[in-house]
Amino acid sequence: MRSELQRPLLFLYRGRLMKVKFRYGGQAVIEGVMIRGQKAVVTAVRRPNGEVITDSRPLPSLYTGWMRKTPLLRGIIVIIEAMVLGISSLLYSANISLEEENEEISGKTVWLMITVAVVLAVVLFLIIPLFLTRLINPYISSSLVFHLIEGAIRLVIFIAYLKLVGLLPDIRRVFTYHGAEHKAVNAYEHGVPLEVEAVREYSKAHVRCGTSFLFVVLVIAIVVFALVGRPSLWLMVLSRILLIPVIAALGYEFIHFGANHAGNPLVKAVLLPGLWLQGMTTKEPEDDQIEVALVALNKAREIDAEAPQPSS
Repeated sequence: MRSELQRPLLFLYRGRLMKVKFRYGGQAVIEGVMIRGQKAVVTAVRRPNGEVITDSRPLPSLYTGWMRKTPLLRGIIVIIEAMVLGISSLLYSANISLEEENEEISGKTVWLMITVAVVLAVVLFLIIPLFLTRLINPYISSSLVFHLIEGAIRLVIFIAYLKLVGLLPDIRRVFTYHGAEHKAVNAYEHGVPLEVEAVREYSKAHVRCGTSFLFVVLVIAIVVFALVGRPSLWLMVLSRILLIPVIAALGYEFIHFGANHAGNPLVKAVLLPGLWLQGMTTKEPEDDQIEVALVALNKAREIDAEAPQPSS
């Protein structure tokens, strides 16, 4: 029997992928899935009464213009896009899930929560590894070794974080919708009928997943910070913050290249750790969750088909 790690690779790399004009992607939200199309972002959510509803919003020109197609710049735009669209979709899904309680989460509350989360992420994944490595700095003669140790600590913290949040029931529920989103996109890219029975057989891992992107970012950070060297502590802290856009841009280009050359054996090997980590952030979805993902994907495709645009 194939291992859980081998199964995603089978679906991702065996056979011929259908040549698609546009690469759909998205994210899981509370009891739903968000899909980003060419012209709109669509969020499908299952109401407490079982009904699936959708919210469609046109994409601003910033997310479809020349910067979104320009190497290196596009990585920064994608990060902004993911934050803004992701937060708005998450807010929408949260309010739908609270319908029976007659409660509503305000946009200000969500943005405050996201701000706090970003600050904590910077501290947890960038500042703490630096300070922990500084504790043994007197015993490290090589700058390269220093940054390798710092990077290793960063990766350990990241994996431990994914493991811990995955223990929360609500987060695990979101992770199953994450798996449903991946299955829907994988099935679309293989050209099979977008029906629950067919989609169910596809992998819950995808080369363009945000989890793989974050892993790549953490690895690239080792190289970028190594180039900075070991200046004074305040400069090292400042570099960890100011170089985030640079690292994110390089990370996006790597993922973009990997998606275009997923059949290459060397590329497969390099992408393997990111696919393995997706086992922590994607869970096998139920059929009704796959249905929600397909509603979002089909609605996004329907909007795009109304007035065809040049491929992105």
